[in-house]
Amino acid sequence: MKKTFLPFVLLLFAFVAPAQTNVTISGALKDALNGETLIGATVEAVGLGKGNVSNEYGFYSISLPAGKDSITLKFSYIGYQTEFRRIKPAAGSIKLDVSLSPAGAILNEVVIKANPLEEKVRSTEMSVSTISTREAKALPALLGEVDVIKILQLKPGITPGAEGTTGLFVRGGNSDQNLIVLDEAVVYNANHLFGFFSTFNSDAVKDLKVYKGGFPAQYGGRLSSVIDVRMKEGNNQKFSGSGGLGLIASRLTLEGPIQKDKSSFIVSGRRTYADLITRGINRANADDPEYNKIPDYYFYDLNTKVNFTLSEKDRLFLSGYFGRDVFTFDDENFNFLFDWGNATGTARWNHIFGPKLFSNTTFTFSDYRYRIRNILTGFSFSLGSNVKDANTKIDFYYQPSNEHTIRFGANATWHGFDVARLKAGSDDGQINFESGQNFSGMEYGLYVADEWAVNKNLKLNYGARLSAWQNDPAFYWGFEPRMAANYAISDRWSFKGSYTRMYQYVHLLASSGLSLPTDIWYPSTEGVKPEISDQVAIGTTYLVNDQILITWEAWYKWLQNQVDFKDGAELFGNDSELENQLAIGRGYAYSPLELEIEKKEGRLTGWIGYTLAWVRRGDFPDINEGGYFPPRFDTRHNLNIVGIYKLNRRWQLTSTWSYTSGYVSWLPSGRYTLQDVPGASFQTVVPIYGPRNTFRVPPYMRLDVGAVCKFFPKWGESDLTISVYNATDRRNPYFLYIDSNLEPAFGDGGPETPTRIQAKQVSLFPVLPSVTWNFKF
Repeated sequence: MKKTFLPFVLLLFAFVAPAQTNVTISGALKDALNGETLIGATVEAVGLGKGNVSNEYGFYSISLPAGKDSITLKFSYIGYQTEFRRIKPAAGSIKLDVSLSPAGAILNEVVIKANPLEEKVRSTEMSVSTISTREAKALPALLGEVDVIKILQLKPGITPGAEGTTGLFVRGGNSDQNLIVLDEAVVYNANHLFGFFSTFNSDAVKDLKVYKGGFPAQYGGRLSSVIDVRMKEGNNQKFSGSGGLGLIASRLTLEGPIQKDKSSFIVSGRRTYADLITRGINRANADDPEYNKIPDYYFYDLNTKVNFTLSEKDRLFLSGYFGRDVFTFDDENFNFLFDWGNATGTARWNHIFGPKLFSNTTFTFSDYRYRIRNILTGFSFSLGSNVKDANTKIDFYYQPSNEHTIRFGANATWHGFDVARLKAGSDDGQINFESGQNFSGMEYGLYVADEWAVNKNLKLNYGARLSAWQNDPAFYWGFEPRMAANYAISDRWSFKGSYTRMYQYVHLLASSGLSLPTDIWYPSTEGVKPEISDQVAIGTTYLVNDQILITWEAWYKWLQNQVDFKDGAELFGNDSELENQLAIGRGYAYSPLELEIEKKEGRLTGWIGYTLAWVRRGDFPDINEGGYFPPRFDTRHNLNIVGIYKLNRRWQLTSTWSYTSGYVSWLPSGRYTLQDVPGASFQTVVPIYGPRNTFRVPPYMRLDVGAVCKFFPKWGESDLTISVYNATDRRNPYFLYIDSNLEPAFGDGGPETPTRIQAKQVSLFPVLPSVTWNFKF
């Protein structure tokens, strides 16, 4: 083990710059209107070829040669006016906080703005997508509910789940192989309404970034992607609010200073109200004996956050999220409840040790649970599962020189699992049954990475993560190297490459191709080893006329210890034999062409994304006789076109078009039938299944269109957003089922006999128009 830790120590100190006559300028970059820190803003010494970007907490640091001559610093960020500052770089350090004004707030001036595409050409980051809330709110959405996760489905390399759902399958990975974090706390089920909406209220989201490969060393625990969602901090300049009224839900966000420039708060809530309508209908028909009651369903979210500037070097952040879905049906003989949801909490302390060293210490708590309860006359049962995390981590950001940015840190996470808890019994106590399992485990991580600007053309980002898992008596550990490189041919053209290894110690046991709240999270044990992935990627980025960025990537991913169910597996009421229901195998996925063409500035903005990919799973002893097969989300072609056109100050037109090759499905190839009584109709009894996933459903295609009309009242801003989901009314497949065609055996008489079986399609959404009114004050 000593040899394992040696590279960490050497990497951390090998490139610390020797003492020289330099001045270090550091500080925070913020929004001038609301005090929000700016992530990824650029600082550049004009004419010296030196620069840097702010980290995820808004902190920046740049070292310059000391001298008597003044130097001009340029601060820029997408959508903001560029600022210039002249300084005299005397030896030592200078603290310089800079506030940038949004470009839309600058009237009657020539506004110089940052070009976000230039930084993508220079950066070692690859396989990364970002979504702004501005883009998300403009695009047409299902029933008018803005959803940043669904916008991610329009990016290349990401295959969507079933029709209308928020499922994500990234570069051949399963849906549980995505690490979704909200303010650094893990969100285990990021869905509402059985996957049709995500848990993220766009009014509370500040920044969303997804890594599909080339993962930074500070991330671990999942194989296929990292979706990092950060909440707004709250306006520390003035009290403000925003919200919206839609067809199925309303939302309201309030934010403002607790002490101006020193502390702020934000509270954001969202709730559906279909249940209020159905309850009124049920009450109106309460006296009708023929009336069938409508079940109640609703979901809600609550995001809260406060932050305090304790001193020039210390800031404290406290944030939380609570969301729940509730489905109920109640009458005099039957009471049914199904509820599920997430709760997360984050406490974060930022500390500046000096102009070159910054730290972030975080404690997070996550709790996901679901419960099904059914009470009948004389009998009741309940079913549920729960997963909880408590995590402590510390991250350091150290910049000894402009050529090196070193990040290192450690974390420890306690996991608690309550798996498939089933209780049933009669009211008189004569029948009583209970089953389920409890597990706990500790997960550890230690990482270090260095971004090294070798010269003007070559940048390297290299490091490693050491992870470990302890679940008595099982113990596993893994060494996870991370490497990325960027070679710039010119200011407009660069080549990139990356390699990452990832370990995953918790697994989602899902019995269906859909992402359901009843899926079970299960830890690594002696019988279930951690999943492992290795991914290599190469690509090139080319900037055309400072406006259009073309990115091509090709990648290959190897997967080990993949978890699936054996045919006919039983999840519940199966305490000691649950692991015997699992099959462990391998997989691979690759793409020779993952292409994105994006435009961020001008009247017409948007992107085109295309992916050509293959995905396979196999080497499962109990599935397909060990042979390889395509999983459900193996779609050959994915093409998405997104456009946002600004007609004028008031009107904006939007559209998205998506095409996906058909998913594969596992359908029976035949059925046994029998005739109970001579002369009676034949009854279907047993389906016959062949190899897995040999049938491909019809392709998926959808056009959405929308328009935004903005208003400018004295009290603030508002807009009317009109969306048409599935504008061509195409009936896309949600799932397929097999039905028998029965015909009389003797012409017009005799028993009915199955003459053939055929696959039939179930579709969910026809053309769906919606209207949402949004406001800001």
